[in-house]
Amino acid sequence: MKARTVAILLTAALAVYFVLLAERAIKLISLGGLVGIGLGIGVLLLPLLGAWIVYTTWQFGARTAELARRLADEGMTPDTDDLPRMPSGRVRRDAADAYFAERKAELEAHPDDWRHWFLLAHAYDIAGDRSRARETMRRAVDLSRSPAAR
Repeated sequence: MKARTVAILLTAALAVYFVLLAERAIKLISLGGLVGIGLGIGVLLLPLLGAWIVYTTWQFGARTAELARRLADEGMTPDTDDLPRMPSGRVRRDAADAYFAERKAELEAHPDDWRHWFLLAHAYDIAGDRSRARETMRRAVDLSRSPAAR
């Protein structure tokens, strides 16, 4: 199953959960009393916060996909097919480190180019550092939206 399909199914499941949670919150508020209203408001905030998180995650995914399309149109799609892999399919650590070092050197030569930030994010990802990959990809998205990048 494709990652996008899984994300859509999970988002749909979350939407159902948020609706059920909001229904419970409204029932608590309708009970009246300080405790019922307080709990109801607290419970109502959960689906609102969850919806905001889902929205920002989808927005980030869409922006990242757009950058990947732009990179592909320019013929700069990262190719890691030739890197040695472990039986699990992950890139071997030494190969990932070498790939990362190459992308880091390219970024240092072009620090304001979103393309090199994207490629560095990809290098973080194959090295297994997802949090730094997301942080670096956010920088690529920000740079790509600047007037100089257009």
